[in-house]
Amino acid sequence: MAKESSFDIVSKVDMSEVSNAIQIAMKEIQTRYDFKGSKSTISLDKEELVLVSDDEYKLEQLKDVLISKMIKRAIPIKNLDYGKIEGASGGTVRQRAKLVQGIDKDNAKIINTLIKNSGLKVKSQIQDDQIRVTAKSRDDLQQIIAAVRDSKITVDVQFVNYR
Repeated sequence: MAKESSFDIVSKVDMSEVSNAIQIAMKEIQTRYDFKGSKSTISLDKEELVLVSDDEYKLEQLKDVLISKMIKRAIPIKNLDYGKIEGASGGTVRQRAKLVQGIDKDNAKIINTLIKNSGLKVKSQIQDDQIRVTAKSRDDLQQIIAAVRDSKITVDVQFVNYR
């Protein structure tokens, strides 16, 4: 009997890279002319980003700077779940962005049905916040990876433990 190959589909964010991106964004904000005298800050509270600025326009500019730094550090932007903009102390506005870790049940179901509808001889099983895919043919696994990358899921996924 042929040995089965497998891989795991996961969704993780490297928190050290996130803190590096925040530090670089804050350095740029402190030197930018349009943020001079502004009370704009970005902080990391556990697995949640907290963005504070003078008004909504500057908050959007703050997000743009942060997103550009995150893209340069290969942090998936799809994994940011923004909350609503709320008023904060001192006439400032605040917005929280949750960093999504793991694949939620809805996206796991979408990926599972995508794999089942592919017509390939592969098996998939949901294990907490990741999905294990096994098959006898590595070519089938490569086709599944390509199909999942092209799908319209709301989180960024990585493929690990390819054996």
